[in-house]
Amino acid sequence: MSSNPLRDRIVEVIHRDGPIPFSRYMRMCLYEPGLGYYARPREQFGKAGDFYTSSDVHAVFGRLLCRQFEEMWRVLGSTKQIDIIEFGPGRGLFALDVLDWAEKKFPDFAAALHYRLIETSEWLRDKQTERLSRHIASEHAAVYASIEEAEPKFGHVLIVFGNEFFDALPVDLVTPDGEIRVDAAENGNLVERTVPARSELLDYIGRFGVYPEPGGRVEVNLSALDHMRRIAALFEDRRGFAMFVDYGYTRQEQQAGRHLDTLLTYRQHQTSPNPYEAPGEQDITTHVNFTALQAVAEEKQMDSLGLLKQSQVLVGIGEVNEFADVFEDTLVPQERAKVALQLKHLITPDGVGEVFDVLVLGRGVPHDAARALHGLKFAR
Repeated sequence: MSSNPLRDRIVEVIHRDGPIPFSRYMRMCLYEPGLGYYARPREQFGKAGDFYTSSDVHAVFGRLLCRQFEEMWRVLGSTKQIDIIEFGPGRGLFALDVLDWAEKKFPDFAAALHYRLIETSEWLRDKQTERLSRHIASEHAAVYASIEEAEPKFGHVLIVFGNEFFDALPVDLVTPDGEIRVDAAENGNLVERTVPARSELLDYIGRFGVYPEPGGRVEVNLSALDHMRRIAALFEDRRGFAMFVDYGYTRQEQQAGRHLDTLLTYRQHQTSPNPYEAPGEQDITTHVNFTALQAVAEEKQMDSLGLLKQSQVLVGIGEVNEFADVFEDTLVPQERAKVALQLKHLITPDGVGEVFDVLVLGRGVPHDAARALHGLKFAR
């Protein structure tokens, strides 16, 4: 029996179709049914998994953004219904924190809220359904497998959210000699071949990035552009906001020589630059090109409201009530000190406060009202 059935599956595809684009290889590694990293039953998140997200640190991440979502709802007119659609919701921790905090602190908002999770992994959908069972029973939450299923049939205001969503989409790799294809050697090892780059990859680099330097490579994420177009399409007949938290860069930063090769793997909280080591058993991730996302969103009539550091957004929201959301449940000084350290991790350069950027988009919202949001305080 093979020690890695996904590797065997990839080799089978290569023998049938020839060397495959790196994006196809990455998609199989992450999402191949039953075999991919996110598609099979295993714990990916938190201490028992391979990496942490901000929602794993403390419920305050969800609480603060719940406060921001409620403010967005008021800017949109405190409508009787508002839908939040979350892309890549993981274990559903963030959704649960938002729903619980809305129920506790913003009852009118909670009554209007319908929270929709989009998750391609059947195993993770089961986890989310279990975690959100109470809110699903009250019809304030639902779990879907695709954007088509999740799109609201009624309601004209919407918030779209994604935390570390775009960084997990498959990318192509381009070198000065062409694009990388993944091939199988005679011994079954996966090896790289270089072929002339497709025109769409070169067009992407010409518009949004920089050409690779000798000996270097850059990533091209056509899947991210496709998802952003589909997200923008949700707002064609609706008003609202979209907010994406991720680690990434702008074209200007690439032109300054930064973020030219960001592909990494995560396994048991250790990083590696080798994506061929353990197909399906390690996460593969890349930094996000925010210049590309903003450009595509604006082409689809969405307004780019701000690109800020996570620390700026959370501090702007938290200053409203001096971070009372963080410390409300702390009963003893030791517990308060522990929570303070968790908050520090989220908002300081020593933690992840400067690692993550937050892209905020809008559609059909007066610019002055949108810019008055507390989370955009430092974008003004």
